[in-house]
Amino acid sequence: MKAIVLEKFGDTDSLVYRTIQRPDVKSDEVLIKVKAISVNPVDAKVRSRQAPLAEDLAHHQPLILGWDVSGEITAIGPGVNQFNIGDEVFGMVNFVGHGKAYAEYVAAPAEHLALKPNNISHIEAAASTLSALTAWQAFDSYGKLRPTDKVLIHGASGGVGHFAVQIAKHIGAYVIATSSISNRDFILGMGADEHIDYQKTHFEDVLYEVDFVLEAIGGINFQKSVQVLKPFGTIVTLPSGHTKADELQAQKKQLHACYFMSVYSSGRDMQKIASLLENGILKPHISHVFGFDEMAKAHLQIETGRTVGKIVITL
Repeated sequence: MKAIVLEKFGDTDSLVYRTIQRPDVKSDEVLIKVKAISVNPVDAKVRSRQAPLAEDLAHHQPLILGWDVSGEITAIGPGVNQFNIGDEVFGMVNFVGHGKAYAEYVAAPAEHLALKPNNISHIEAAASTLSALTAWQAFDSYGKLRPTDKVLIHGASGGVGHFAVQIAKHIGAYVIATSSISNRDFILGMGADEHIDYQKTHFEDVLYEVDFVLEAIGGINFQKSVQVLKPFGTIVTLPSGHTKADELQAQKKQLHACYFMSVYSSGRDMQKIASLLENGILKPHISHVFGFDEMAKAHLQIETGRTVGKIVITL
């Protein structure tokens, strides 16, 4: 089968196309003929050795990046009873770990997957994996977002952010979202109640008594987010580079806090995402679709930091 192998950590030239053996499935795994792959910032950060996960993966040979897949099951391990050959499934595979999704076939633990709803394409399904899971788990596992909470979502036009806006509105929260002015209409169209243009308005000057912050920017933005939270409020941060001193300052406010959220593979949570997609509550925005032979272009796009919604690769 065809696969994209990371020969060494570095720039996009390190992504090399090879023909390798199709993987065998373990007892608890299924083999997926991949139809679409999602590309996330973590992919590029691992490739360039800027993410801690890169050190954990360095010994794998061949090292194949990618965790988000949608496709059709072609083989099933003897311990799998929830899927059948021919089922269309999607999920985030083996995160954090060696996902091996940049390939024509992927062996995946069955417990990391869910059935793809019939009303969405493989492109839409692949887009609704790592980013959608991150948003869901931020509000359901790492923090508990409640109906009527006032939630501040930073980076709301990005992959995680645009899912977070939709999920928060579904839960019943009042959503305040930050982005550049160019994405204002997009974010309000996702359901946000308020938009703040971070380039013109200091959110800490206009907000107060916020119940929940989903923080994805880091640095001084973390400190400012703590300022607008009410005592005993909640802040969940994506990997963003805040300091221990920042955490100590937050603790003085007696916040419910997760200072370093790491999304994890979960078929149960994927089933929740599948239900939201099937019922039209969650809609992925896909700004770029590339072919399998254009992975370098996809990495360069995600590295701009200005992608609205998601990037998907088709096979």
